[in-house]
Amino acid sequence: MEFNIDNIIYWQEGIFKINATLLHTWIVILLLVFVSWMITRNLAAGINIRRGQAFMESFVVFVLTQIEEETHEDPNKYLPFIGTLFLFIVLSNVIGVIPAFESPTASLSTATALAACVFVAVPVFGISSQGFSSYFRHYIQPTPLMLPFNIIGELSRTLSLAIRLFGNIMSGSLIVAIVLSLSPLFFPVVMQAFGLLIGVIQAYVFSILALVYIASASRVQQVQETAETSKQESKI
Repeated sequence: MEFNIDNIIYWQEGIFKINATLLHTWIVILLLVFVSWMITRNLAAGINIRRGQAFMESFVVFVLTQIEEETHEDPNKYLPFIGTLFLFIVLSNVIGVIPAFESPTASLSTATALAACVFVAVPVFGISSQGFSSYFRHYIQPTPLMLPFNIIGELSRTLSLAIRLFGNIMSGSLIVAIVLSLSPLFFPVVMQAFGLLIGVIQAYVFSILALVYIASASRVQQVQETAETSKQESKI
């Protein structure tokens, strides 16, 4: 088994190459686009709807409920990013159980790219909610000396997201491969099923953590205003 799927090269011409990570990431993206198109091409209203539409509506309701429970805000503004992130990671995680396929999230480059998306989304949502100056002001609270520590904190969160996702998916694939070589009958099937469960859980955890980071950035100004109001009331 190849420990780093980035080293699995399918085609190379000079500096340009297509490795397992790139190819299977494209496959995941195309599958998501195709399934989305199939489900949404003939949407219907009422009770007589197709199973695909019913499943997708149930999924959207589930995601909206989870977002609202975590943020206590309008979930619709977070739905496109968090929902897409969750679907991509789930499909990337579970595709590895198919023979000849590799989980793109078993590559550190993919995990880092996903974490980088969250890293960029945090200030984007924060600025859209509070404004540019109000958002970046919290980096120097309560004193400008906190600026480097706050920046390090943001970077460490991104790194922890990437390492957590990469480590769990890569280790799961490695364990299944080892067990398969030692006991190639029934037990590996159980491990594959366990790997599917872990893949879904990791996608959920990654998405929830991303949501918490984004929502916390959007609520910084509200927390500061509440604190200032409490100080004024205590003085009165």
